[in-house]
Amino acid sequence: MIKLLKKMGKREVLMAVLCALLVLGQVYFDLTLPDYMTDLTMMLNTAGSETSDILNVGLKMLGCTLASAALAIGCGYLSAKTASGFSYTVREKLFNHVMDMGSEEMQDFSIPSLITRTTNDITQIQMIVSMGLQMIIKSPIMAVWAVIKILGKSWELSAVTAAFVVVICVFVLAVMATCIPRFRIVQKLTDKINRVARENLTGINVVHAFNAEKYQNDKFDVPSKDMMNTQLKNQRMFALMMPVMNIGMNGLTLAIYWLGAVLIQQIALTAVQDRIELFSNVVVFSTYATYVVMSFMMLVMIFMMLPAAQVSAERINE
Repeated sequence: MIKLLKKMGKREVLMAVLCALLVLGQVYFDLTLPDYMTDLTMMLNTAGSETSDILNVGLKMLGCTLASAALAIGCGYLSAKTASGFSYTVREKLFNHVMDMGSEEMQDFSIPSLITRTTNDITQIQMIVSMGLQMIIKSPIMAVWAVIKILGKSWELSAVTAAFVVVICVFVLAVMATCIPRFRIVQKLTDKINRVARENLTGINVVHAFNAEKYQNDKFDVPSKDMMNTQLKNQRMFALMMPVMNIGMNGLTLAIYWLGAVLIQQIALTAVQDRIELFSNVVVFSTYATYVVMSFMMLVMIFMMLPAAQVSAERINE
């Protein structure tokens, strides 16, 4: 994949860098919101707080949300332009290279395989570049930034968050290790389907002349059913990801609030200010922890596409 990305043009590289800067700004505004939530929680639980002060904090939160949305729109536009320009460059170079191939080189690749590599494989790369510029950059930055913000608040809550993250990472790696070999099979089956369909279309007059439609249909069913069965296995594995991630995110929130309630109960009833401060920290901690899990959910979406894109990149490089 990295070898293929080196062929990206200067214009696309510039847009990708600008997209990364927009992502940084987006993460900054997203992670600023919990800080304002701390101030808002303290004001709402403190007697004598001015309505104007609460309104001021609310307006700042609204401003952060609007700024993050504007940056997300700009990043989506730039990532789409970058991915389409990059795929155009790769497709042009690949087509010209195939046209210059000699007869001996052509024997190493079947014509249906070359067609697949010029179309389907490049489309896989385009999709991963488009989504990757938004999610691959954003998710690790957001996760690390959120972890840094919550480290100093409570080691008990940090330990719970770390345990959930480790479990999610192990699960994602297990799914990846299972699916990558199957995606190699999928692309080869795509070549086979193209070959059978091309043979049928090339000899369609002969097929009709000898009433061989049933034979051709049966011939096409073999790679088609193989493709279906392989993809079903992949999608069943991927279908487990989102429920596991949702259970992890909701379970983490429940664990943080449960542990936070235990910690608050340990503070004397007379220390009202300390109890309010810890409560606000628990609320903010749960928000940051949710951001961490959401970051891994975005990575999961990329991981669902990355194996196929990696296989496609290897085929294009060949």
